[in-house]
Amino acid sequence: MRKLDRYVMSSVAGATVLVMMVVLSLDLIFAYIAELEDTRNDYQAVEALLHVLLTLPRRIYEYLPLGAFMGCLVGLGAMASSSELTVMRAAGVSIRRIVWSAMKPTLLIVLAGLAIGEYLAPPFERMAQSQKAVARESGQNIASGTGVWHREGETFIHLNAVQPNGVLHGVSLFRFEEGRWLASATFAERALHQGDHWLLQTVTTTKLDRDGTSLETHIQKRWETGLSPEVLSVLIVDPEDLAMTGLFTYASYLNEQGLQAANYWLAFWKKVLMPVGTAVMVLVAISFIFGPLRSVTMGFRVFTGLIVGLLFKYMQDLLGPMSLVFGFNPILAVVLPIAISAVVGMLLMRKAG
Repeated sequence: MRKLDRYVMSSVAGATVLVMMVVLSLDLIFAYIAELEDTRNDYQAVEALLHVLLTLPRRIYEYLPLGAFMGCLVGLGAMASSSELTVMRAAGVSIRRIVWSAMKPTLLIVLAGLAIGEYLAPPFERMAQSQKAVARESGQNIASGTGVWHREGETFIHLNAVQPNGVLHGVSLFRFEEGRWLASATFAERALHQGDHWLLQTVTTTKLDRDGTSLETHIQKRWETGLSPEVLSVLIVDPEDLAMTGLFTYASYLNEQGLQAANYWLAFWKKVLMPVGTAVMVLVAISFIFGPLRSVTMGFRVFTGLIVGLLFKYMQDLLGPMSLVFGFNPILAVVLPIAISAVVGMLLMRKAG
């Protein structure tokens, strides 16, 4: 029995690795082509390639659930096509044992995904986004579309680029007074973190009042703010690319500031429930093999797997923004697709048994 367990595990694991290699190769090629369209200033072909390579841990994390699902579908599907599963069942091996053997590689994938998503992907993603922003537009006195916006009290802050070592590039501060009156606009080429404050460098401040405007320039200027390099390291990447600890910390910080944090809570619950979602998708793949897809061609299995995987992803992608728009708990947007998939998988497995 142990040999059969190892055989099932190796078949599923090998198919998963193959699927991941194919998917990641295609994704990296298309990502690099897309990055070449963003080349500007010091951000050229070599820098674009480095940027794509730095995002590889994040891409691995994103595709692990799909890889586990497709790997199980392909691995067990190949065994079904060669009647190996039929022979195993005729020899007295229960469906439950085969399911458990196929699930074991998934557990390793889940553990690897948690480690990559928590410790490897976030710092590499911050590095990638920082280097790209610095190369493209760090010194511009504009609120670029690729920078970071943040609100603190009545001051709106825009940062063209944030480096993980506590250096900011292109700092814009817009301070408003009562009646939404823009009282001052400040731009600094750089800002250095000094422990309890930031030091702005090459600063230009335009003050606006009812009587006119005035201009001030400073070589250096002290900037008091509650933002720390740790908080900014969260801001420079998308919520989906952050570690769970960073998401929880920053979402709690936004709640304390009275700001909207629903998108960060949504990303947090997606990461927390990712292991459950992966296991459920693998269960669905196994139920397909023992149910409606046990006697079809491999090409049809792959096609069906892609459709089911995309439906699961699009359901989460649709319900997530809906939770932000209609104000219901983001955890429901994550749990509902998992629950539906789990019910479908268990019903199919019951029919197969």
